[in-house]
Amino acid sequence: MSFVWTIAEQYEGRLKAVSFELLSRGRKLADALETKLASVLIGDGVREAEMQELIAYGADEVYSIQDPRLAGFVCESYSNVLSSIIKTYRPSIILAAATSTGRTLMPYVAINVKAGLTADCTELHIEEGTGNLLQTRPAIGGNIMATIKTPDHRPQMATVRPKSSRPLVPDPARVGKIIEVPIEDAMIDTRVTVKGYRSDAEDFVNLEEADVVVAGGKGMKRGENFAMLRTLAETIGGVVGASRDAVDRGWIGYPHQIGLSGKTISPKLYIGAGISGSIQHLAGIKTSENIVSINVDPDANIHKVADFGVVGDLFDVLPELQRQLSARLDGNRRKGA
Repeated sequence: MSFVWTIAEQYEGRLKAVSFELLSRGRKLADALETKLASVLIGDGVREAEMQELIAYGADEVYSIQDPRLAGFVCESYSNVLSSIIKTYRPSIILAAATSTGRTLMPYVAINVKAGLTADCTELHIEEGTGNLLQTRPAIGGNIMATIKTPDHRPQMATVRPKSSRPLVPDPARVGKIIEVPIEDAMIDTRVTVKGYRSDAEDFVNLEEADVVVAGGKGMKRGENFAMLRTLAETIGGVVGASRDAVDRGWIGYPHQIGLSGKTISPKLYIGAGISGSIQHLAGIKTSENIVSINVDPDANIHKVADFGVVGDLFDVLPELQRQLSARLDGNRRKGA
């Protein structure tokens, strides 16, 4: 038992971005253990070129399990397949994304193979001298960070928050092996069939996939003031996020919450207004490409991680920022006309 595995995700034959994020996590663990990294891909219609991408992003091997009956995610069938190849290949560590798929599949598999599972991890390390996987995750409502290990059972399994790490830079010259794994009819659970997918649009905001996020915290003072953030977000093509403080006060809904007890994001631009920068919130924005903080306190924690820190009253800064952006956009429109 030595390999590190990551579980790739696909939809309609195309790999999801989280598949490559997981490989960056798995690559570090595999290198620390001086072993190989494999990506497991269950689905249908995924082309070889897509699988080669997994190799370019860090996988040494790809276990491909393709069958029309696996085109849609059915937990029972996917679990039967994954449990079977675990028993055949005996990996040491398995990482999956803390998505709806990973959160459904991995507990089911853990019971099947009698292994431990740590959910919603933010950090992963190898314990020196033992090879145990150290799995760090928020606990007690996100107020503390707990490090967990499962020394007595293998494989060690964890789900990892999407957007909590960036993919490695792909190397098209990397060479790896694609292994086609056959399945047995008994692995397909015919009690469940996928008829289609429907999104729950109520108060939905796609924070994880947004390129621009404008977030507000306790410093916004009241819910009505989030209108400023919505206007700014609309102007620059972004979405509105919030700190846990703002959500707990009922100023904005939970789907907007960023941090260990909310969503982890990785936008090209994050603007935080009136957010002090608790450890929990900073963990949710740390992979953002550019962080702009607006806070009247020069010693606010968020300024320490920001690429651009504005020390000032957000009720002065935001209207002026909005005015200048609107003026520039109007000028551009007039030039275009």
